[in-house]
Amino acid sequence: MAAIPKRIEKETQKLSSEPPPGVTAVPDKDNYRYFHINMSGPDGTPYEAGVYVLELFLPEGYPMEPPKVRFLTKIYHPNIDKLGRICLDVLK
Repeated sequence: MAAIPKRIEKETQKLSSEPPPGVTAVPDKDNYRYFHINMSGPDGTPYEAGVYVLELFLPEGYPMEPPKVRFLTKIYHPNIDKLGRICLDVLK
């Protein structure tokens, strides 16, 4: 496997040592660009009691291309399609 780009290595270490509240992100053992994510629903929202499983992939063009994120847990939200992909024009 190719060497891990320094930026991804640094960001992965920071994500591990200082995770955002309610989020765990673990890189895949076979692909450093693919992450397994568990996220708690935000307090004060209809999603509050939920735990959501997502996948995140960093494309070759990262950071100039945004990460690709998909909810593996079924979720109803106007910006999430039926396959779990985030559908915001801002990200495209």
